[in-house]
Amino acid sequence: MVKGEASPQRDVVSFVRRSARMNPSQQRAWRDHRVPYLLDIPRGPMSTSVAPQEAMDWLAIFGRTAPLIVEIGAGNGDSLVATAAAHPDIDIVGFEVFEPSIASTLGKLAAQNLTNARVVLADGVQGLRWLVRPDSLDAVHAFFPDPWHKSRHHKRRLISPEVCALVADRLRPGGLLRVATDWEDYALAMREVLDASPLTNEYSRWAPRFEERPMTKYEARGIAAGRTVYDLCYRR
Repeated sequence: MVKGEASPQRDVVSFVRRSARMNPSQQRAWRDHRVPYLLDIPRGPMSTSVAPQEAMDWLAIFGRTAPLIVEIGAGNGDSLVATAAAHPDIDIVGFEVFEPSIASTLGKLAAQNLTNARVVLADGVQGLRWLVRPDSLDAVHAFFPDPWHKSRHHKRRLISPEVCALVADRLRPGGLLRVATDWEDYALAMREVLDASPLTNEYSRWAPRFEERPMTKYEARGIAAGRTVYDLCYRR
C-alpha cells in the first residue's frame, strides 16, 4: 500500500472464518465438482468479499428463466440441496464462506445430479449487493445465522435495518424472506428490526416451521438442549 493511501473499507460481517481443513470426502468433492456448481467471481480486498461489479446474469448461468432463491449462509447445503431437489422448476444460489461446508454441498448436489443450484464462496450480504439485480428474487433464506450473543457484537448480526432494506430491494414484489433461529433474544431482535423494515410479516407473530427446511444436526442439538426454534416469514 502506498504511504498515505487509505486502507480498503471493510464491511462488518456476520460470520467468523473457521479452519479450511477438509476431510478426504470434502477434498474429493472440491476437486471433482467445483464445475459447474461453484461460481468464480471477482474478489474485493478480502477472500470472502465481492468486488463492485455488474450483477450476474443468472438466466445465462442456469440456461433458463425460472424463479430464483438466494440462501445466505448455506452451510453444509442441507437446506439448499433439499430445496433444489424438491423444486426442479426453481433455481437457487447459496452464499457461504466456509470452504469445507461448500465442499460438502458440492458433493451432495453432484450425488443427486442437480442442475438448478449454484454456490458462491462469498459474504452473502455482499453477494446480494453486487451479484443480484433489484426486483429479481422470489425468496431469500437465512436459516440459523450466528446470534452473536455479546452486546458488543450485536452489530454483526445478519438481520439489520441495512440488510433488510437490501433484501427488500432485491426481492420481487410478493417475494419472501424466511429466517429461523433457536435463540429467543435474537428472534425478538429480528422481529423488531423486520417490523420496522419495508417488509410485512406474513403472520401475526411467529411463522409456522417452514416444512421444506430439513432438520439439521445444528437444529436438532438446539432442540435437544431445550431451545425453541423461531421461524419468521416476511413479504415484500
